[in-house]
This record gives sequence, structure tokens and C-alpha cells, in this order.
Amino acid sequence: MKLVLTEEKGDISFIILNNPKNKNALSLDLMNQFQKILDEFKEKNETKVLIIKGNGSSFCAGHDIKELVAKNKNLDYFKNIFYTCTNLMKTIKEMPQIVISQVHGAAYAAGCQLVANCDLAVAGENAKFCTPGVKIGLFCSTPMVPLSRVIGRRNAFEMLFTGRVVYADEAKKIGLINKVVKDDQLDIETEKYALDISQYSKYTLNLGKKAFYEQINMDDFSAYDYAKDVISYNCLSYDAQEGMKAFLDKRKPNFKGK
Repeated sequence: MKLVLTEEKGDISFIILNNPKNKNALSLDLMNQFQKILDEFKEKNETKVLIIKGNGSSFCAGHDIKELVAKNKNLDYFKNIFYTCTNLMKTIKEMPQIVISQVHGAAYAAGCQLVANCDLAVAGENAKFCTPGVKIGLFCSTPMVPLSRVIGRRNAFEMLFTGRVVYADEAKKIGLINKVVKDDQLDIETEKYALDISQYSKYTLNLGKKAFYEQINMDDFSAYDYAKDVISYNCLSYDAQEGMKAFLDKRKPNFKGK
């Protein structure tokens, strides 16, 4: 069974979690298929923006708990699951494309981690987010990493230690998602959001994403030292020169992705 599907639409591509009976839980099989697809998209020069979404009633319910309670499992078994998930999250950060999560229904535990880990997120009005591991004795340690960086210490601590459900409007207020839209407009609005980004130079989008994550955890002066070199080299690119000339000429730029 294909647990992850893909669709390509010009500059935008879709990765679709496809195990609705299991609420798109991140089983080991699903994660391995997901990783393979991400690796393939790394090489697709046509795609500028990736949208991750799920089939069925939920975006992603987190890890497949059935895989975590089976008997006779040792440390290496559990490390394989969580190392696979961590590599998946790292790959999303390293992708040259901008990655948007399109969230409907539940995004729980590692599903919430996936949302927080993507570059941007759009959610339907009835989407809900939760890191409930504390309730079952399995603290959401890996979801904690992107969550605490995206929504800040206080908000992340509260979600992690209460396990309460956060609905879309609150998720927007605390910075977990970028936009809340009507549920029946989620596909349209997310694609429109992606199209707004995909009109720009692929070279500049790739450079900007890499630079953003490189500098985000530096101190201010180190970040400036890094960024001043990035923008200097950026000025030498064809697309930067073309974009600036087009601005001065009051015309639309003709980007070539270099």
C-alpha cells in the first residue's frame, strides 16, 4: 500500500499522507516512504513549494502507538523509530523547497511536531493540536524541539506538560500556524499561499531558507557576520541583478533560478 502519495502542479507539489484508517500515524513504513519521497523532491528543480497534507479525517495523529507497545522490543528497536522520525524532520529543514503543512482535523504528538517543523503552516478552522504524551507516560521529547523554537518556552512548556488541545485560532495566536481558513477553503487557500511564494526566484527561495535556519540560533553579532556574506554573494546572482533592474524599470522580472 502506498502510505504516501505525491502530486505535482507546476511550481507546487503535494506530499499526501495516505493511511486514513490509522489517522495517518507515523508508522515506520509510512516514515520510510515519506523519507524516500523527500529525497526525490530534493532533486526536482521544477518544484519551488511543497505542501504536506493528509487524507481522511486527520492530518496526522502522531506515532503509531501499536508499534511502541509490542513485546520483546529493545533499545535499538525504539532508536530506529525515533531516529527515522528525526531524520525526516531534519530533511524537511534541509529541503531547498519551502515546505507548508496543510492541517485539518487532528495534529497530535509527532503530527504536531511535523506542523511545527515545516517552514509554514495553514490550518482549517476546526484543526486541533496537542502534545499529549505526558498523559500516557511517554513525554513528547522530540515534538518539544521544533515546538519550543516556534511558539516559545512558555507556550511550549504548557502544551507539553498539560497535554491540552489547542484549537486553530489559539494556534495562530501563539505562532504555531500562519493562517486559519474555512475548512471548505483549506485546499484553495493553501495553494494560493504557495502560489504567492512560488512566483519568486527559486535560487533566492533556496538561498533564503538555508540562510534563515543557519542564523536563527546564532547570537546577533554572529548572525550579522553570516548574513552580510550571504547577501553580498546573493548580489552577484543573475536573479538578484535581474530583479533589481526590473524594479528600477518598473517591469516584472524574468527569473532564471540562478
